[in-house]
Amino acid sequence: MKYIKFGLSVVALAALTGLVACSTLSIGSMAASKYPTLDGATPLVIAHRGASGYLPEHTLAAYKKAIDMGADFIEPDLVVTKDGVLVARHEPNITGTTDVESRPEFATRKTTRKVDGIDETGWFVTDFTLTELKTLRAKQAMGERDQSFNGQFEVPTFREILELLKAEKTSSGRTVGVYPETKHPTYHVQAGLPIEPRLLGMLNEYGLNKKDSAVIIQSFEVNNLKELRKLTPVRLVQLIDGDDVDAAGKVTLAAPSEQPYDFVVNKDKRNFADMLTPAGLKEIKTYADGIGPWKPYLASGAYVLGADGKPKDLNGDGKINDSDRLALPATSVIKDAHAAGLFVHAFTFRNESRRLYADYKGDPRAEYQAFYKLGVDGLFSDFSDTAVAARK
Repeated sequence: MKYIKFGLSVVALAALTGLVACSTLSIGSMAASKYPTLDGATPLVIAHRGASGYLPEHTLAAYKKAIDMGADFIEPDLVVTKDGVLVARHEPNITGTTDVESRPEFATRKTTRKVDGIDETGWFVTDFTLTELKTLRAKQAMGERDQSFNGQFEVPTFREILELLKAEKTSSGRTVGVYPETKHPTYHVQAGLPIEPRLLGMLNEYGLNKKDSAVIIQSFEVNNLKELRKLTPVRLVQLIDGDDVDAAGKVTLAAPSEQPYDFVVNKDKRNFADMLTPAGLKEIKTYADGIGPWKPYLASGAYVLGADGKPKDLNGDGKINDSDRLALPATSVIKDAHAAGLFVHAFTFRNESRRLYADYKGDPRAEYQAFYKLGVDGLFSDFSDTAVAARK
């Protein structure tokens, strides 16, 4: 691209090119048969931690709301209690998602542990029995969202989640899938509480350890997926993380989001970006059915830089965030993944205007439609109702 002196930086010019490309993507309706997915099917809506945009995440109420909104799958992140029970929390550290910090009876449980090589201080699910955990109540993890439901809901077990899906099937005849993530597998192995055998045991008990089951297992680590491939025919997904996005729209990498943690342990120097090369995707295909990349790997956005080299506040709200980025043209990741025979489920889609590129003008449906048009086979959303409405 030639440098043209219109008062914008090279980054801004590239971003403006992306604006044209992305605007084209987000216009018009798309018939189901026209989706450029791996198999031509309508892309899946996966309820990220349930309807977490509306209710405290990973609660039965949040999962039920997402189901009622039309989600195809619900996504529980699985961790393990001290007495070996699978429960749904986003992290082993439950400080930010429960009221444990305000519970004096558990004050002495506060500690510092290493999670993926990083010191974290707080309260950890691996230090609580299920009975103790059930006395806690969930809270909304994001301060900008509705806090009025805090303190109302328990931490659910994986069994309770499967029972919820079973009840939905009985009452409505509709099969809603379950998309569990094995959270920090190495941490749990080091704690003597491995996730995978417990997960497979539950799937076997509920008759779900079958190739055609509405079950997809995901992980940011690799070796556990390779072992699962030997033990289960259900679909497996390799998650691909990143740390941040720079001013030019490139995904940046830093620990603990630089590479799978089992790569760190095994001194494997490859990072998450390496896994999205054609060679990396080919290897993933040997043990997984799909990839779950952070969405900037598929289509990112760049800031418009002023003469001082700083990002411009495009919407004039006095803050610099994603709403001040302009969309860039899509990368080749979806095309390359499909060529390798892998489906692509992108994360995470949210409705808040500060999380939406300027191109979308504060309308989250425009972002969904752009990614549907790019060919994602599914996406993780905190707002299942918006994701479902956008694909009609």
